[in-house]
Amino acid sequence: MPNKKSSFFKDLKVVELASVLAGPSAGLFFAELGAEVIKIENKKSGGDVTRSWKLPSEDKSADVSAYFLSVNFLKKHLFLDVSREEDYKKCIAHIKKADVVIVNYKKGDDKKLKLDYTSLKKINQKLIYASISGFSEEDERVAYDLILQAESGFMSMNGTEESGPLKMPVALIDVLAAHHLKEAILLALLKRNKTKQGSHVAVSLFDVAVASLVNQAANWLTAKQLPKPTGSLHPNIAPYGEIFKTKDGHTVTFAIGSDAQYIKLCGLLHILETSMDKNYLTNQLRVQNRKQLFSILDKEVKKQTLTYLQKECAKQGVPFAKIRNLKEVFELPKAKKLIEKINYKGKTYQVVTSFPTSIT
Repeated sequence: MPNKKSSFFKDLKVVELASVLAGPSAGLFFAELGAEVIKIENKKSGGDVTRSWKLPSEDKSADVSAYFLSVNFLKKHLFLDVSREEDYKKCIAHIKKADVVIVNYKKGDDKKLKLDYTSLKKINQKLIYASISGFSEEDERVAYDLILQAESGFMSMNGTEESGPLKMPVALIDVLAAHHLKEAILLALLKRNKTKQGSHVAVSLFDVAVASLVNQAANWLTAKQLPKPTGSLHPNIAPYGEIFKTKDGHTVTFAIGSDAQYIKLCGLLHILETSMDKNYLTNQLRVQNRKQLFSILDKEVKKQTLTYLQKECAKQGVPFAKIRNLKEVFELPKAKKLIEKINYKGKTYQVVTSFPTSIT
């Protein structure tokens, strides 16, 4: 494994008793900032289940997958069966010296294994116990990210009328839960600095998912507009998310958030008269008449090259993007800077940093 890129948390010790994505993502955040993170994996089951989540193109003999490595580099890995007294004692020895413990046990398993907050607080008063659950700590349902995307409304909005509900291509609820858990841990660390006392912080995937509905939730709660699958179209803004093809065959999109940006777009497409059309004068009218407006814009975008649109949109402050696949993304210098090269058992792997933020 490479050297940690920061020593911000060099005196912090984290014990990770979590698997899959959300908990390990939170653990990785502290590892990348210099903390000692000890990931304790279940010896009986072969460790974190994501070790086996391999693509057909991956090495069948390797004991890790690309998925596993994406959130588990920079950690020390310890295989224990905590249901056995000897291994339980080894686990407790680490927890006694830990600042943070991250867990995602199913309901009742923490108490059964004597790894619940009440039990651990007795041996480490300053411990911050960070737990992730699916629907709540009292709900027994097994909750993978897909289940939360479905239950929280995300899938009902994602997709198109033709496709029906679709899950997002990244386990975004897990990713968001990890961020919420990190924030809670950081707040608990601030509290501990003042009070010298530990805390139990808890995040449920369902609560995080619902809290992340933001404007879509407000659209329903305030305006009683029930969101439906509309592809990449924004329910509140137009043109925003419509997909276009350029003269030289590139797929592009615009995110027009103001009247001024809309006028500039019409100008660089050489249809300034459209910006003065009474049907599109305001954003609300553009949302109402977005299909007709799309037809006009689509015809004009087809006349322009990608290079022209990139140059003119940048010059005039019009939000514009080429829709890139991941090969194209990681050819960009900015994306290359976020790649971490790691060595695991003599093999080199590439993953993306979990902490792209700079601290000076």
